[in-house]
Amino acid sequence: MATTTVLLIDDDANLCETVQLYVEREGWRCLVSANGTDGTAQVQRFHPDLVVLDIMLPDLNGFQVCRALRTAGCFVPILMLTARADETDRIDGLTSGADDYLAKPFSVKELVARLKSLLRRSYSIGYRDVRRARGVAIDRDQRQAFLDGKLLDLRGKEFDLVAQLVSSPGRAYSREQLLEQVWGYDFEGDVRVVDVYIRKLREKIERDPARPLYLQTVWGIGYRFVVGEL
Repeated sequence: MATTTVLLIDDDANLCETVQLYVEREGWRCLVSANGTDGTAQVQRFHPDLVVLDIMLPDLNGFQVCRALRTAGCFVPILMLTARADETDRIDGLTSGADDYLAKPFSVKELVARLKSLLRRSYSIGYRDVRRARGVAIDRDQRQAFLDGKLLDLRGKEFDLVAQLVSSPGRAYSREQLLEQVWGYDFEGDVRVVDVYIRKLREKIERDPARPLYLQTVWGIGYRFVVGEL
């Protein structure tokens, strides 16, 4: 299983150092950003599993960052921090797309406990079923797919096929397995329909469909979604 990555966006260097220490004790990776612009860029570059986002930042505020990420189709779980505990900030944070909220000063142990809870809720089956791999986000509830935050125009079985591949990144699926999982046991067509849809997906996802980086052929078997770095 890949290491959980937490991105902390806060301009308080002392707080960041302490939080990073506790997060890394959990065996997680902790990235740090001191402003909203850089934090947004780090989300797009590293695709963290969780974001801890301070409201008061030197450029964009936390509400703006949160709304920008959600508008771009980024569904990473976000816990917002604020120095104020009033109801208005809490409501604004949640309505802008945050998943949880914590007022300063806080116990770092409580923060880590909340992150663990948020991680369980956000990535468990049946709760906001969003799958992520290598810049691709698949929102099964909304039947939408995003590549680096940009909505992909996937229709019908195109969406179902890429969702199946992304659900187990790196796994090699045979054409027969994909046919059963995506089209169903009672489908009477030829297994070559899988090849047709893979070609369609490559045209929409890959920079160069002739040299695919995401949807790769496993010779003699079928296809897989590759999770390595670009």
